[in-house]
Amino acid sequence: MYLSADETRNPKNDMTNVVARAMPTAEESRALLRLALPVVVVQVGIMAMGVVDTIMVGHLSATALAAVALGNLYFFGCVILGMGALMGLDPIVAQALGAGDHPAVARGVQRGLILAIALSIPAALVLLYGEAALRAMGQPAEVVPLAGAYARWAAPGVLPLYLFVVLRQSLQALRAMRPIIICIIAGNILNGFLNWVLIYGHLGAPALGVAGAAISTTIGRWALPFVLLGLAWHELGPALRPLRREALEWAPLGRMFHLGLPIGIQTALEFTAFGAVGLMMGRLGTIPVAAHQVAINLASLTFMVPLGVGQAAAVLVGHAIGAADLPGARRAARAAMVYGVGFMALTSLVFVLIPEPLAHLYTNDLPTIALAAALLPVAGVFQLFDGTQAVTAGILRGAGDTRVPMFINLGGFWLCGIPLSLVLGFRTAMGPVGLWWGLAAALAVVAAILTLRVRTLLRRPLTRVMVEHAIAAETV
Repeated sequence: MYLSADETRNPKNDMTNVVARAMPTAEESRALLRLALPVVVVQVGIMAMGVVDTIMVGHLSATALAAVALGNLYFFGCVILGMGALMGLDPIVAQALGAGDHPAVARGVQRGLILAIALSIPAALVLLYGEAALRAMGQPAEVVPLAGAYARWAAPGVLPLYLFVVLRQSLQALRAMRPIIICIIAGNILNGFLNWVLIYGHLGAPALGVAGAAISTTIGRWALPFVLLGLAWHELGPALRPLRREALEWAPLGRMFHLGLPIGIQTALEFTAFGAVGLMMGRLGTIPVAAHQVAINLASLTFMVPLGVGQAAAVLVGHAIGAADLPGARRAARAAMVYGVGFMALTSLVFVLIPEPLAHLYTNDLPTIALAAALLPVAGVFQLFDGTQAVTAGILRGAGDTRVPMFINLGGFWLCGIPLSLVLGFRTAMGPVGLWWGLAAALAVVAAILTLRVRTLLRRPLTRVMVEHAIAAETV
């Protein structure tokens, strides 16, 4: 529409134009949401396996419930570094697709599978010694043997989990989400059925309790990559055959690991920070631990949305950079920020306005409800920052920028957040609420600096990540 000179000088029109430029177009919105929504479903499905294990074992005893919760926490503590490192595949495959370089796509996927095999070995070995590690951490004596058994039986599931991550990330870059969703739904059904058989001893099977939960989850994890291959062979086959000799070359494999390892460390830093606050809660008593679990569970559930948006942004930004379309990368980043942060702003409002009804969904214990209702408004504040850092991390990953975000996470969580949690939680009368304000501060610092990093990076010329050569997009 044509605007006269007077109209263009009207402050009201200026504001309208600013808002219009800030909002993504319908086409940008469709491109993002078409990819982000299925990713959210997949993330929730992956979470659901552990939730189902916990719920079904909870009917045995409180000790069994605690053992599965602890064993699951230890499992993800052991595998999260490798899972993050494999996400170095995102910029390589997405940018190669944007450039129309299909041989590079194949090399990237095949190298991802090789790294998955290599990374699974140390993670599985650490899981085999879970009982000794948990005992050294001072966990309850009656829970440790069961949690250690869970970790041992979960160890064989590391390799298929890593293989699934590679195939999933590759399909996300290809924007082929339907096979992943079907696979996750089938995996959860299989896991639930095997839990019923092996935990409780149905259909003639022995009642294995906690070990049965781990065995069923391990079987389900082995099913995931093979089911996914069967469902998505049309998309994945060209990347998997023939085997390319150059995929075995050490130097490109090393560069790919160099690109992905900071993502793994970045993820582990955040995971361990939240875990550390959970352990601090244990020093304050049973009710703080229970209230913490209620609040963190709700926050984790809503976090799946910006996490999915961030993964979608990694793909779309990567495609645009591969196609040498920097304005397209900026548009994809803008759409991701609007939807990811906008959603978390809405959930923040819900957490602040109705904390008690939300806490009632989890428990009828009044002291726990009261403390959870005090923690949820703090969660509402950090939700906004958590969503921002998830989306910005995805944008930077799509650009191949992984090392600097790792240092930002280190400073935000471990040099700022955790020390502040310790001071507010144990040196003031704030107690559990103080521990959470430390987390909120950490997320605020990380989100602010990552946002500035995105703004700075997307203003410069960006080159495609090529692991056959030195990584070009890794800037300081």
